[in-house]
Amino acid sequence: MLTDKQVRGKLVNQGVRSLSDAELLSILLQKGEAGGSALELAERLLEAYDHNLMRIALDGPGKLRSVAQLGIARAALVSAALEIGRRGRAAENSMRDQIMSDRDVIELFQPELAILPHEEFWVLYLNASNKILDRVRISQGGVTGTVVDYKLIVKRAVERLAQGILLVHNHPSGNPLPSDADTLITEKLVRAASLFEITVADHVIITSGECYSFRSHGFFDRL
Repeated sequence: MLTDKQVRGKLVNQGVRSLSDAELLSILLQKGEAGGSALELAERLLEAYDHNLMRIALDGPGKLRSVAQLGIARAALVSAALEIGRRGRAAENSMRDQIMSDRDVIELFQPELAILPHEEFWVLYLNASNKILDRVRISQGGVTGTVVDYKLIVKRAVERLAQGILLVHNHPSGNPLPSDADTLITEKLVRAASLFEITVADHVIITSGECYSFRSHGFFDRL
């Protein structure tokens, strides 16, 4: 394991992108606890969150103080830095104009939806080249679900002359697997959209960790 001084030297000589998540966190933490290094403290913090930076950002400074015994100043610094990174990623992804895979959908929506304590249901309206014509939040609800009017989704697709629609919603619970209601609304939308020769490109469920794509799991092949 590198010393804290070596981590700082690595940043200066090789650039910030050369640093691992733990090394980046150690730069923010500046020092360790009880004679240990900042890098060791950063490793323990990441381990407590399954090495998921987004989960650290979701907890905020109050929880970080208890998990890693950080003072309020360092806990606030870590939280602020991760939030800046999330906002920068969201701003960059908002300029995306074409969807080629479920990974594109996850990169577009995870920074925004994964942090929410409630469900939101979004639809991307696509042209024949999978370029985004419109991006609409259809509904928002509680922790366990939201109400979705599939007829309204298809109506908007017809009005926008869309060739495809792509469904996205989040699971605040962190469980990426679709519920019976998720499957039912997807089936209804596929049938309704097909009447107008509109394709449902995918339905992606967003969490702060693993996400779920109906298409990559063969759902549309079974219809």
